[in-house]
Amino acid sequence: MTATTLDPDTALVLVDLQKGITALPTAHPAAEVVERAARLAAAFRARGLPVVLVRVVAGAPGRTESGPSRPGPRPADFAELAPGLGRTDDDIVVTKHTWGAFHGTDLDLRLRRRGVTQVVLGGIATSIGVESTARAAYEHGYHVTVATDAVTDMDPEAHRNSIERIFPRLGETGTADELISLLG
Repeated sequence: MTATTLDPDTALVLVDLQKGITALPTAHPAAEVVERAARLAAAFRARGLPVVLVRVVAGAPGRTESGPSRPGPRPADFAELAPGLGRTDDDIVVTKHTWGAFHGTDLDLRLRRRGVTQVVLGGIATSIGVESTARAAYEHGYHVTVATDAVTDMDPEAHRNSIERIFPRLGETGTADELISLLG
């Protein structure tokens, strides 16, 4: 469903827009995704709305037979947030160890303390971190909106499936420009 409105207490949640992830080959250029996410972040900040920058530092503990998406040791700057996001001291930074931004973090608590009722999501990978976070946000009772041109995936078909089949079931979708215009 196309985005129609944003709650007055909406937060922007950007998932895994960090050096180690944005360096991976993606269906849509990561630099363009970061640029759109940065415009969304600037618009949220200008209106005094929370911006959450989520980064992943490791895989979940336990059996991982499918192995890491990138074999070998990770570069030292793997978890550094993409510099183009314009991070400020007021941004909320969440560090996660699993696909989704809610499990094992204090994200829900931090959003509820701010009275957040809706989340706008962007990031990489559409079908992994973003979709997992969208599903959890929905399960936590947040209104969910996905910025469809501020997400991408390593797998074009997985990206398309999330955009066309999954996200419309969880909430609304729109481009970064459409969502910025909804901020008023």
